[in-house]
Amino acid sequence: MLSAVRSQSVLRSPSYDARLLFVTRFTRLFAYGALSVVLVFYLTGIGLSESRIGMLLTLILLGDTVVSLVLTTQADRIGRRRMLILGSFLMAGAGLAFACTSNFLFLVIAGTIGVVSPSGNEVGPFLSIEQAALAHVVPSSTRTTAFAWYTLTGSFATAIGSLCGGMLPSLVDSGGANPIKGYRAVVIVYAALGMVLTLVFARLSSATEVGPAEDRLSGLAAKKTLLGIGHSREIVLKLSGLFALDSFGGGFIVQSFAAYWFYLRFGVKPAALGAIFFGANLFAGVSALLASRLALRFGLVRTMVFTHLPSNILLILLPLMPTLRLAIAVLLLRFSISQMDVPTRQSYTMAVVRPEERSAAAGITGVARTIGASIPPMFVGLMFAKPRLINVPFFIAGALKIAYDLLLYRKFVAIRPPEEVLR
Repeated sequence: MLSAVRSQSVLRSPSYDARLLFVTRFTRLFAYGALSVVLVFYLTGIGLSESRIGMLLTLILLGDTVVSLVLTTQADRIGRRRMLILGSFLMAGAGLAFACTSNFLFLVIAGTIGVVSPSGNEVGPFLSIEQAALAHVVPSSTRTTAFAWYTLTGSFATAIGSLCGGMLPSLVDSGGANPIKGYRAVVIVYAALGMVLTLVFARLSSATEVGPAEDRLSGLAAKKTLLGIGHSREIVLKLSGLFALDSFGGGFIVQSFAAYWFYLRFGVKPAALGAIFFGANLFAGVSALLASRLALRFGLVRTMVFTHLPSNILLILLPLMPTLRLAIAVLLLRFSISQMDVPTRQSYTMAVVRPEERSAAAGITGVARTIGASIPPMFVGLMFAKPRLINVPFFIAGALKIAYDLLLYRKFVAIRPPEEVLR
C-alpha cells in the first residue's frame, strides 16, 4: 500500500524536470525500439552479410562506449544538459548517415562516432546522466519508485516503437516490391527523434545540475581520478565488473538478433515481430512497478537477484521450444520478470555513491555494460551464418547471466543503501 501511494505521488506531482526526463526517456526508447526491429533487415537489404553486420554492431557498441565514457565522466563538471544535448546531436547524425549510405566504412564511422542502439536498450550517455539528474530532483525515499516509473516509461516506449518499427515498412511500401524503402523510413524517423531530444533537453533547469557545494567536491574527485570518482571508486569498480559480465551475456541476444532469430527459426516477418516485441516490452514495463514494491520489502540486491535468476533460466529454455506459440509464450514470460532488476540496479547504484559522483558512477557502470555487450554480436553474426548454431547464443547468454546473479548476491547482499539501513 505504501509503495502504491508513493507511486501515485511520483506520477501525479513530479517536478518539471522529472517530467521532461520522462519525456526524453520515452522519445529515445521509442526510437531505439523502432530501429532494433528492422536494423538487421535494413543492413542485409543494403548488401551487408551476417558476419559484417555482427562486426558493425560490435563496433557501434564500442563507439558508444567511448562516447558515453567521455560525456558522462565530465557531465557533473561541465554540465549535464550540455552533454545530453551533444549526445542527441550524435544520435541524429548517426541515423542520418545510416539512411544515406550503404558503404560499410562510412557506416562504421557513423555508428562508432554516433549513437545507435541495435538492441532496443539504452546506449550512449543518456541513461547515466539522466539517472543522476533524476536522483537529484526526487527525494531518496521515492527514488526506487521513481526509477521504476522511469523504467516503465522506457519499456512502454520500446514496445510502441517496436510495433511502429515493424508496421512502418509495410505502410511505406504496401506492395512489398521495395522493402528497403520502408526500412530506411524507420532509420530516418530515428534521426528525426534525435533532433527532437535536443529541443527537450535544452528545457531542463539548473536543478538537474550539481549544486555549488557538490560541484566543489566533484572538482576534488575529478582531480583525484581521471574518471571523476574518488570516495566511491572501489564499489563502482566492483559493480562495473559484474555489470559487464551481465551485459556480455545479454550481448548474445540483443533485440535485433533476437528478432532475426524468430525470422530464421519460424519465418516471422517484421510486422509480426513488431507485435511480438511490443507485447514483450509491455510485460517488461509493468514488471518494473512490481520491482519497487519487492525492493521495499526484501531490499534492492535481493530483488535484483531473485527476479533475474528465473528469467535467465527461461532464456535458456526459449530456443528449445518446438513451436512459434510456445517460443512466444516463453519470451513473454521471461520479459515479465527480466527487467525487474533494472530500476533496482539503477537505484542501488545511485544510493551507494556520493551525490557529486553520481553521473560519473552511472557513466562508468554504463560503459562497463556497453563494453560487455559490444563484443558478442560479432560472434553471434558468425553463428547466425550457420543454421545449426542459431540457438547457441541463448544458451551462452543464460549461463553467463546466471553466473552474474550468483556473484552479485555474494559480493553485495551485505552492502545496504542508507534508506534500507534506517528502516
